[in-house]
Amino acid sequence: MTTTLITGANKGLGLETARRLVEAGHTVYVGARDAERGRTAAERIGARFVLLDVTDDASVQAAAKAVEADGGLDVLVNNAGIELRGPDNSVPAAGDTTADEMRTVFETNVFGVVRVTHAFLPLLQRSPAPVVVNVSSGLASLAGLSDPDSPAHFYRALAYPSSKTAVNMITVQYAKAFPNLRINAVEPGFTATDLNGRTGTQSVEQGAEIIVRMALTGPDGPTGGYFDINGPLPW
Repeated sequence: MTTTLITGANKGLGLETARRLVEAGHTVYVGARDAERGRTAAERIGARFVLLDVTDDASVQAAAKAVEADGGLDVLVNNAGIELRGPDNSVPAAGDTTADEMRTVFETNVFGVVRVTHAFLPLLQRSPAPVVVNVSSGLASLAGLSDPDSPAHFYRALAYPSSKTAVNMITVQYAKAFPNLRINAVEPGFTATDLNGRTGTQSVEQGAEIIVRMALTGPDGPTGGYFDINGPLPW
């Protein structure tokens, strides 16, 4: 039985990914920082719940101990993420973004990925087919955001795309350091979730497709890559 942990999984892409992997036969842990919402979500799809706040060292360590006590881990999906939005759901301009706002986004989107991955690496390395999926974004692509002809070029915020570009680099470095793991970054697409005020143009079912596909990667699958549903993306 394959055991999978998904962070930020009580709603949106995380929950849909959890639901799909339960259907695929995985034992799935819904990681969430809100115990009530996390338990409710896990019960609804036949998953397990683990209390996990990716910004808190003690929470992450406790979650790792709980998963270890239950038997270990094969797949980690680093899905938890935040984006800064104005009161009218506007995207803040680069010039209006403060260092503290950048730090808040990086605490979840970047340091959270490192915190969770570091804590669960010992368990993953005991798995015969360990996989890590880092949920990135098309906005992480330096090539895309610097190309006037790219749809991503219009996005003006500083914190969110910078954090996801950092996630891509983290993915590359972990993949080189741990060649026995399959570690990849994925771009779900512009999905309607609470992250963007539900302004996305596709459903969570569509967005979760690439996350699920990479979570099911076998030992001969790619590693150190950056993918959307159509294949590799430019860095």
